[in-house]
Amino acid sequence: MTNDEMIQQKKITNAGNPAKPTGEAGEKMLARMNESHAALTAWGLSFFHWQGDENVLDIGCGGGANLRRMSAHIKNGHLTGVDYAKTSVDTSRQTNAADIAAGKMTVCEGSVEALPFADDAFDKITTVESFYFWPTPPENLKEVRRVLKKGGTFLLIAEIYDHPGLSEEVQENIKNYRLYNPTPETFETIFRAAGFSAVTIHIEDEHGWICVEGVK
Repeated sequence: MTNDEMIQQKKITNAGNPAKPTGEAGEKMLARMNESHAALTAWGLSFFHWQGDENVLDIGCGGGANLRRMSAHIKNGHLTGVDYAKTSVDTSRQTNAADIAAGKMTVCEGSVEALPFADDAFDKITTVESFYFWPTPPENLKEVRRVLKKGGTFLLIAEIYDHPGLSEEVQENIKNYRLYNPTPETFETIFRAAGFSAVTIHIEDEHGWICVEGVK
């Protein structure tokens, strides 16, 4: 990628607001994220063991690419996406129009502060590159656990977390967007404090990605 392309992408990101995508710039940013997060998402989802009949939730569903990827594993189950940004909800619906029309998927507007779902509703829950934008992440994890079934699994997948070697650009983004940025050890602490009975931290060696796996 050329320097000019990097500058242009940064402008789109700033205009689109990654914390809550808005407008045309938000749509462009979501389209780019659908592509740029593909490898990260595939790696994180590899820690799921699929049966094909699960009820699955994606929190902060963004452009809908994660839902589309998980749909390939679901035969008789159902997928739900939730996001508090209307632009994200609209984009996710466009990305997954066929599954929604077939009744296999639902995408709705809502916040992780008060998820619009019953207790023990989902077998599997994911969030990709959204946790650090949550209002009060340690508390919000309790809400995630509430809607997860006993024995169900929650995967938190992210590129950014506190560890040695963060680039200046990443550190700048953490500051500018006020990202919640825990260490792997803190992730385990807050997951257990939220009530998850088992917590596993996966780190991808080449890129340094993190996937926090919590079981209710």
